Amino acid sequence: MIDEALPTADETTVMLRAALAQIDFARRYTRELLTATPRELWFTRPHGAPAHLAWQVGHLTVSQYGLLMFRIHGRRADDLDLIPGKFRKAFGRGSDPSSDSAAQMTADELVDRFELINDRAIAGLEGIDSNVLLEPVEMPYAAYPIKLGAILFCPLHEQLHAGQIGLTRRLLGLESIR
Repeated sequence: MIDEALPTADETTVMLRAALAQIDFARRYTRELLTATPRELWFTRPHGAPAHLAWQVGHLTVSQYGLLMFRIHGRRADDLDLIPGKFRKAFGRGSDPSSDSAAQMTADELVDRFELINDRAIAGLEGIDSNVLLEPVEMPYAAYPIKLGAILFCPLHEQLHAGQIGLTRRLLGLESIR
């Protein structure tokens, strides 16, 4: 069992650097999977797949916002433009993936939002005070019930969905990329 003591402020700085590297690795792998998938297949949900690719991208966008922005600094004035309520409802935990591509963002629009949130989230963590990382949060988090724990959970969550994206690609008849 892991020692349940919280890390020190100095340890959070090192752990944040590691978490950011893992977030970058997970995002690069997800991008690789998505780039290798024709956009016209993004709204196709093959039998047995938990969701289609468009939903996965929207869900990762909402999740990264929640874990790396909202949980760290709370809701800011421009957040409703970044992640409107309708977007959160369409792609949040427990949402039902819609196959109606006309009723939602295009694949290109989803990718733009996916990248925008990632860029802003990472920029917002650069130079963050280590004491902020020690502030408590509710689930979901990994290892520690603090803001750093939410950051640590982010790449784990993305890798889980990258696996689902990979499975969905295979169910669509596409070759494995790794």
